Amino acid sequence: MSAPASPRPPTLDEVAERAQVSRTVASRVINNGPHVSRAKRDAVEKAIRELGFTPNRAARALATRQTGVVVLAVSGDGPGVFADPFFGQIIVGACTALEKTDLHLMLSLASTGHGQRRLESFLQTRGADGVMLVALRGDDALIDIAAQSGLPTVFIGLPLRGTPPFYVEVDNAGGARAATEHLLHGGRRRIAMITGPDDTTVGRERRRGYAEALTLAGLAPYATEPGDFTEAGGAAAMRTLLNAHPDLDAVVAANDNMAAGALRMLRDAGRSVPGDVAVTGFDDLPIAMHTDPKLTTIHQPVEALGREAARMLVDLLDGGRPEPFILPTNMVVRESA
Repeated sequence: MSAPASPRPPTLDEVAERAQVSRTVASRVINNGPHVSRAKRDAVEKAIRELGFTPNRAARALATRQTGVVVLAVSGDGPGVFADPFFGQIIVGACTALEKTDLHLMLSLASTGHGQRRLESFLQTRGADGVMLVALRGDDALIDIAAQSGLPTVFIGLPLRGTPPFYVEVDNAGGARAATEHLLHGGRRRIAMITGPDDTTVGRERRRGYAEALTLAGLAPYATEPGDFTEAGGAAAMRTLLNAHPDLDAVVAANDNMAAGALRMLRDAGRSVPGDVAVTGFDDLPIAMHTDPKLTTIHQPVEALGREAARMLVDLLDGGRPEPFILPTNMVVRESA
């Protein structure tokens, strides 16, 4: 008479089902991985005891292949990134969130083909556990690189096309609308705008907010001139606007750097601010307090963008399904308007 068959050992999926957590969370607990809440860890450990689960050593070796690294991939060049306080605040916010975890942040500058290939190779070899993307332009190659890696990905700012499932954004249109309405309430009617790059969602959304405010006031957009989010770009756009529309009485700049350039050009042209021309910016970066006059601007919580994106990524790594959200903006009135 043959011996009775040995009972089938319980599986990881059965542990996860018993604990009412995802398979990923169950695996992290079994392998003593990070980013698991105490409640979930207790539930998995209880399910292990009840089912008599014993992890397969070979499977465990594969499952524990976690790097403890997440990547912040920036679609911008080195000098531009490190000179712009916007990116510095994003990094500070992300690092603040990750301080409470075992994860380390790696910065990847990937505006060139070489930088993109390096990032692609790094992600495909599972050099990281997750990715955050920022400063995307047009059909940015970083979007496909992150998607092909299969790693959890969070967008800081929406891409130009499509809506990813996990992102943190700022109310760009609402902020630009508020800036324009502030100028209208101050009696300005010939309001021009120095816009952001048209191959970015932020550039298009802030231009939309400007146009909406004028439309609601019964006015057509007066004049727009594209900029590149730099101070030099703002100065060049302001020169073009003055030449084409010398009677303008206000300018909405799509960021503080361009507003600073516009102020410099207006001063060189002999225009007083806010007497002849009122100026507003967007960001409320430190430069807004150091322009002459000090800059009226839209405050966006830049550091919170990085912090909330990192928290969202940690939640994904924990097996969660976080909801995307949009951070509010508010008007900061200073001397320029």
